[in-house]
Formats: sequence, structure tokens, C-alpha cells
Amino acid sequence: MDETVAEYIRRTVLKIPRDEIKMMLQKWDFLSEAQLQTVNFHQIKDNISQEVVQLCEENSADIKQAAVLDIIYNHIYQNKRMWSVYQMKKTGEELEYFDLTDFKKKFKRRLRSALKNVTITFREYEDNAIWIRVAWGTPYRQPNQYKPSYVVYHSQTPYVFISASVLKSNLPLLCQALIVASNYHEIREMELRSHSLNSLKDIVFKRYSQNFPTYCPKPLQGKTVEPESVDLRIIHENKSEKERIQRVNQEVFGNGPQPILQFAQYKLETMFKSSPEMDVLDKKEPFRCLVKFSSPHLLESLKSLAPAGMADAPLSPLLTCITQKARNYFRIREKKGLFPDSFVSP
Repeated sequence: MDETVAEYIRRTVLKIPRDEIKMMLQKWDFLSEAQLQTVNFHQIKDNISQEVVQLCEENSADIKQAAVLDIIYNHIYQNKRMWSVYQMKKTGEELEYFDLTDFKKKFKRRLRSALKNVTITFREYEDNAIWIRVAWGTPYRQPNQYKPSYVVYHSQTPYVFISASVLKSNLPLLCQALIVASNYHEIREMELRSHSLNSLKDIVFKRYSQNFPTYCPKPLQGKTVEPESVDLRIIHENKSEKERIQRVNQEVFGNGPQPILQFAQYKLETMFKSSPEMDVLDKKEPFRCLVKFSSPHLLESLKSLAPAGMADAPLSPLLTCITQKARNYFRIREKKGLFPDSFVSP
């Protein structure tokens, strides 16, 4: 076994919590159960990693097997990575049968035609998710296994979740390989990012119950109160206002917990308004700006603004419809023919 492969396996084992090492090695299924029985999993992790490396040497492990172990680790600890959502587009509406073998072949061929020194590893999971790990090299250097890109693609959907390598220059190559392999025409980022991959899936697959506001604020239907004192009036008004805010918040955000989203942005276009006598603009050009939001838990932060007294209820649709705007952004730009930041299939 190559020395660099042995070191990579050792470091991967060291990342795993000690009480989970045996479970992950069993999922890896590269070492036999009899071999695993010889490992003392109660000693310090450095000694465990050395014993695992020795067993891998007996089985002549290569970098592809080591990469599979890394995929298993990242699948379990996927929240350690930052994920972005990308949406692909076909030229027509036709549905095609998805062939996994053909997808892998096209993906590898397209990527290796642009860059020879690259390690590509696939692993399928039960929810129709294909995990792809890509370690990047250069024309003169072997792939850096410690800075890979990760792709999660759900077949029969136009959505791809990418945790890019720090080597940003390789992102266009990755996107081109994806649209060629999946028979799409264009791909672009949806401006949604999060450490929680499952939350991003909930948003784009519409698996959570946010009620996007399409209503006008309802007038209060409270009964007339005969106040006995100023203090009682204040107490009643505070209680009624809290109940109203809670009701409006529930109508807007739903009952359940919000998906964990750390970053969102969308482009806003509106007309500049001024009085006729001012005549600020000679041409009625729209006012354009880029709106960015970031927070450890963005949607829950927005949900808590009104109850905390930091904003009026209901919140502006510009705040409550972030996920809906991100989903619709691709469709709107498609109608206008605007794709300057997308990757197009040749």
C-alpha cells in the first residue's frame, strides 16, 4: 500500500469519535469482521489508527477505498461542511430514464478530459442520493485528498448540493461535468447556503410547512373592555398584542421548526419613485440591488424578530419569502433570458 494512502487512512480514522470507529469501519466493508475483531477499540485513537492501517496494508488498500471511507464519514457528519444549492435546467420538458452507470461514465469522462490528475469516487444511498467525492490535482501534481469537493445529486430532480473545495477555480469544471452527465443544459447557484444539508433539501423539495404570506393583515376582533384602571388596560393591551403577534407569526412561518439556513441572497429590482417636479431621473431605469442575509439560523432569527419587539408583525414578504424567492429566481431569469452567472453545456 502506498505511503500516502496509509497516512490518509490514518488521519481519517483519527477524525472519527472513538466509540464510532468500529461502526464506520463496518459500513466501509473493506475489512472483514474477523479482521475487525483483532482491533482493540478501547485504546487511544492513535493506536487504533495504526492497527487499522496495518490491516489495510494486508488488504492492499488504494486511494479509492480510502476515499469511500471519507465519504462515509462526511455522510454521517455532513453538517461539518458548508453546502450550496444548484439548480439545473433542460432545454425541453421531456423526462428521461436515469441510468446510474451511464451517469458515472459521462461524469468521469467529462472531468478527466479537462483534468487528468483527479480522483473521483461515487457512493449511492437509499434515498436516491448519489454522493460524489472529487479530489483535485493539477497537470503536474497528484490530487490533494485533503481538500476534496463533495456533490450530492438526487436522480430525477434538477437539484444538486455542492460542498466545494477551497480550490474555487475547479467549480466550473465540476458544474460542466454534472450537466453533461445528467443530460441538462444549464446550471446555476440558487443563493442558499447552510451547514445543514437536510434543511436545504427540505427547502428545495418543499418538505416543510412554511405558509408564505399572501394576505393582508387581519383587523383585531377583540371585545370591548371596560378598564378598571390604567394598569389593567396596559396589561390587556400587551396580552392582546402578544397573542396577535403569535397568531400572525404562526400563519407566516407555520408550526414546525424552520430549516437551518445560514446564508441567502437574491436580486431586487424596483422603480425609483419621486415627485414629478423633482425630475431626479431622465430615464425611468429600475433600481437594482443585491440583498444578502446571513445568520447561524437565519429563518428562526427572522421568526423571532416580531416576538422580540424588533420588528412589526407581520414581517415584510421580502423577509418571509426568502426560500420561495430563491426557488423562483431561476424561473424568473429564464423568462428574461438572463444567465450571466450560469454554466452552460457546450
